[in-house]
Amino acid sequence: MIYTLDAIISQMNCKHCIMHDAAQEIYELAYDSRKIRNAERSLFFALKHVRDGHTFIADAYKQGVRAFVVSREDLPVERYPQASFFWVADVLLALQQLARYHRDKFNRPVIGITGSNGKTIVKEWLTQLLQEDKKVYQSPKSYNSQLGVALSLWDLSDDYDCAIIEAGISLPDEMENLETMIRPDIGIMTNIGAAHAEGFASKARKIAEKMKLFKHAKDVICPSRYGFEAYLPEKTRMFTFGEGEQDDVKVLHVEERQDGSSSIQVVYQQEIATFTVPFVDKASIENVLTCLTTLLFLGYSLDSILHRLGRLRPLEMRLQLKTGRNNCSIIDDTYSNDLASLQIALDFLRQQQQHKNKTLILSAMEGLDDKLQTKLLGILQQQNLSRIIFVGDTLQYLADKLPMPSLFFASTEELLHNLPHISIANESILIKGSRRFHLEDVSKLLVAKSHETVLEINLSALEHNLKAYRSMLPASVKLMVMVKAFSYGSGSYEVANLLQFNKVDYLTVAFADEGVELRQHGIDLPIMVLSPDEPVFESLLTFNLEPEIYSFRILKALIVFLAARKQKDFPIHIKIDTGMHRLGFLPADVDELVNVLAAAPEIKVKTVFSHLVAAGNEQHTEFTQQQITSFTQSVERLEAGLGYPVIRHIANTSGITNWSSAYMEMVRLGIGLYGVDMEGKMALEKVSELKTTITQIKELPAGATVGYDRKGVLHRPSRIATVKIGYADGYSRRYGEGVGEMAINGQKVKTVGSICMDMCMLDVTDIVAHELDEVIVFPDLIDDAKRIDTIPYELLVNIASRVKRIYFYG
Repeated sequence: MIYTLDAIISQMNCKHCIMHDAAQEIYELAYDSRKIRNAERSLFFALKHVRDGHTFIADAYKQGVRAFVVSREDLPVERYPQASFFWVADVLLALQQLARYHRDKFNRPVIGITGSNGKTIVKEWLTQLLQEDKKVYQSPKSYNSQLGVALSLWDLSDDYDCAIIEAGISLPDEMENLETMIRPDIGIMTNIGAAHAEGFASKARKIAEKMKLFKHAKDVICPSRYGFEAYLPEKTRMFTFGEGEQDDVKVLHVEERQDGSSSIQVVYQQEIATFTVPFVDKASIENVLTCLTTLLFLGYSLDSILHRLGRLRPLEMRLQLKTGRNNCSIIDDTYSNDLASLQIALDFLRQQQQHKNKTLILSAMEGLDDKLQTKLLGILQQQNLSRIIFVGDTLQYLADKLPMPSLFFASTEELLHNLPHISIANESILIKGSRRFHLEDVSKLLVAKSHETVLEINLSALEHNLKAYRSMLPASVKLMVMVKAFSYGSGSYEVANLLQFNKVDYLTVAFADEGVELRQHGIDLPIMVLSPDEPVFESLLTFNLEPEIYSFRILKALIVFLAARKQKDFPIHIKIDTGMHRLGFLPADVDELVNVLAAAPEIKVKTVFSHLVAAGNEQHTEFTQQQITSFTQSVERLEAGLGYPVIRHIANTSGITNWSSAYMEMVRLGIGLYGVDMEGKMALEKVSELKTTITQIKELPAGATVGYDRKGVLHRPSRIATVKIGYADGYSRRYGEGVGEMAINGQKVKTVGSICMDMCMLDVTDIVAHELDEVIVFPDLIDDAKRIDTIPYELLVNIASRVKRIYFYG
């Protein structure tokens, strides 16, 4: 549905406006200048979050946006002569009001889902189950926040038979706005667990807050065991499943089978049915029963539902970025395919700068009528893609309508057969497909490395941590981020791409080769190289890398090198040693340093910095203050001698948390970005998860020994699991003989015997474990580091490059 600005203005409680073109059509809502797709028909909302959206109005206007919702009265609107501006008291509320206005025009059933866990899984499974005979709109991925729900609702249209919208809250009083927007006709409450528990005074308060979503719903579907009925809004009926006689769907029996599946028996309206699902964990069983109960409520017969349930499979809910063969980057998003999630995945593809060429592998979508087919065509025509590979007969209508080369295959099997004959190299590839096309088989062929130990890197968590630290800084303070040592083991250009997209000011690497790799993969941010030496000067110049200068030897050698190449004002970074005593000029060297710098037109000092030794240790507060004072005095002398100002930075991650007085013009964020908070003061999210699998389980008698030199002596009959990780992967030999702990199915187990090069053994006698089960190598990074008397940094950077990195987003 398309609205004019004139129609929109009445829905947002505008205080006043400047209307340039009342008839301008609005098709898309924008809030991020980096994600604008159809600028001429976008309405930009200047949200105030971690960064003030008003500061990006110029960027959006430059891209072609001509309509803005704002709250600041001091905007220089004369700079945007062709733009319309709408002033409101709260920009996010205005966006929500517009979303509510649009939702009210949708006259089909809306299902609202909330709960502590399982919301996204249930939404995805329900969509799969219903798509056999209905056109279903679902909110994309986990778009369940105050902003995400509003954006989700904007894509609603009467082309769909029903909509499934997810709602999530983490604090009291958040659900009212979500309910006002969604207004679900039918509600689904998944469960109540520990997620976001810290935001609520009690479990009862948490349930009450979540149940507010169903204030106007006619019916709510839920498990009975949580006692939700006590919080039910008036006139709302409950349709439940559980083991009680009062439940609409009674669960008679759940049995785990040896093949890793579960047999479930239920009774509904005196009809008994038994079915099998490929899950054994309680959460998945409950999610399946939620879907079953929902379909029964919607009028489907037990027989037809059981036929559909048999096709459910575990979902990889996250968009994954993997290293591919032939120097490719593979974005695997093969668990679902709809227009909304396709657009999100294409935005992520656009962020990737490591390759010039970008390819989309796209399967057909369920339920596309003529209008939705036209919308898909419009989305694809906007993309700057090198080519598209289509899978599915129903996409032939796109032939000859796209500006980029296209290949068409009737099935996934046909594509797999022809894949060896398709030139795939040096490109970023997005694989987006519906579950029934099994495009994960294509992904497996294109992804490099088959070692089953993987390091999962959560880019969403990394972005969250970046925002957490950024929110502490004044807007004027720049942010330098450390990506040295393979980004603390997390990867190089993959992390740098995200940081560039989030507009950090500087990156720092340890060696010039790391900076060269980033440049070769499309990173154009300023990059500082720590402790460079003469052999890399040529690379610094060729790839526009900026060196840390820490000694007179290096400084004079660089000046000679630059003079020979007739270079002027080459940017450098001066390191002052204020107490670390690792590298850098001592304060006593500053006068001589000024003389050398002032006589060298070949260079220009960009920043001056030092390193706080113990910013996170209260015992050394006095020493930290001495460092800051010494550094400030040294920089003042430098600036006086140079005759121009420089950027100062001394605050590292602990400095950001503990020393706001040391922010100066820039701070340096390191280990905190990757989710490690040594002081426990930040609400950070875990970024890295090292995982492996159980290769074999043996039953061994008491007295048997395990591993090299017979160091693992068993004092009881034991079950011993061999897992695929060893010291060649970065799992230290110091973890042998019970020092190390790993987690299987949420339960910790200890190592047995010595750590081998490629494997190690675990005692799983006291837990339920099966071959091929997933194993978390470091359940608690800080605790695991203490076990071998080290720090989390060492554990992260020692993870071998042969361990496949998998990046996911969402």
